[in-house]
Amino acid sequence: MFSDKTLLITGGTGSFGNAVLRRFLDSDLKEIRILSRDEKKQDDMRKRYADPKLKFYIGDVRDYQSILPAMRGADYVYHAAALKQVPSCEFHPLEAVKTNVLGTENTLEAAISCGVKRVVCLSTDKAVYPINAMGISKAMMEKVIVAKSRSSDQTVICATRYGNVMASRGSVIPLFANQVRAGEPITITDPTMTRFMMTLDDAVDLVLYAFENGNPGEIFVQKAPAATIATLAQALTDLLGAPNHPINTIGTRHGEKLFEVLLSREEMVAAEDLGGYFRVPPDLRDLNYGKFVEAGEVRISEAEDYNSHNTTRLDVEGMKSLLMKLRFMQAMVRGEHVEPEE
Repeated sequence: MFSDKTLLITGGTGSFGNAVLRRFLDSDLKEIRILSRDEKKQDDMRKRYADPKLKFYIGDVRDYQSILPAMRGADYVYHAAALKQVPSCEFHPLEAVKTNVLGTENTLEAAISCGVKRVVCLSTDKAVYPINAMGISKAMMEKVIVAKSRSSDQTVICATRYGNVMASRGSVIPLFANQVRAGEPITITDPTMTRFMMTLDDAVDLVLYAFENGNPGEIFVQKAPAATIATLAQALTDLLGAPNHPINTIGTRHGEKLFEVLLSREEMVAAEDLGGYFRVPPDLRDLNYGKFVEAGEVRISEAEDYNSHNTTRLDVEGMKSLLMKLRFMQAMVRGEHVEPEE
């Protein structure tokens, strides 16, 4: 389905965009377009990959007009542009709205007007029962996606939702590793805090699955293991040969949860279990609530959400095995200086 097609990645200079390029640059895609506002990262990517199939567009999803040149002629879109640092969004919540909500509206409007065939948008576990500005903006993003999918006849719009992507830029694993290498104490927020653990390859697999199987308005979630921050820190220090490295507990940061949720109770009632994934269908009812819809067998009050406390829990050895799948950790264990996953 990708043969001789053009793929656009918004926010494509980030970790996800680079992971997609590693997967697809040698495929039979005709062209891969990168849209972002960071000219330095674009120049770095241009030199790193040196591939004529790769095209770069300077633009910002906040600016509808800047999206259009990249969108024209595109067959497929991965919408990854986002503000995703929880503390910074807490201090600048309207900036999160401008990028994550209005930027998604602009991207989808441009995709529909340009006749794009499929759009997959990337969301986060923080959108479920959100308590922080980043999660709230992503929850609103999902509502925009579902609403747009109702009125889009030719463009299929769906979404993925996943948890922490290990060793991506801005994530905690590179921070911990660099603190160990520098001889500084590891700074953890709460040792009992749990987070879903996914690799960048897992994230790309999820988006591909949604791309190939998604219907309008659906959200796809990949089942994932979780670990406590204490387990993660112990596994990482063991791998780096510093099992007794000092750890400082600094307390939770602005807007942080003790655990994350990938599927709410309300969604679990309607979700379809596909084995390695969940498919969450959109609510296709209109506002004429007099038309009675038969309720499912499971009532919401009896359902349980899918969260990082009740999913498969990794122990230290399991966490080590997952960490060693990362190119970043493999290089760190060899004693090499390496940047977080691009």
